[in-house]
Amino acid sequence: MNGKECNLSLDELLKIDGVAAAGIFSPEGKLVDYKSEIAMPEEMAEMTSKFCGTVNMMFDALATAYTKLYQMNWAPQHNWMYSGGDWIIVISGTRGVFVESEKADLQQLLRALNVC
Repeated sequence: MNGKECNLSLDELLKIDGVAAAGIFSPEGKLVDYKSEIAMPEEMAEMTSKFCGTVNMMFDALATAYTKLYQMNWAPQHNWMYSGGDWIIVISGTRGVFVESEKADLQQLLRALNVC
């Protein structure tokens, strides 16, 4: 990923309404750093980093294929989001946040992460 990416610090990300944890991971999915307002063990943060790195790689491959095969510009990838149960994950480049759905101000969050 080398498009529009969030460059906020972990402390700045944690100040956004509803954000319970924030992290930075390498493009390969290795945990670089994380901070959490909830009981999130480092093992969970490491597993999440691997997941996010893998999803980024999958979307990069999809974007490259769509761009080449269908002459639709899908690259570079910028952001993605997952929502399920009580949680939302928003990824911008190699930074991401865990957000409690009930407490989230999605407009504020998406603007802060350069999603819109």
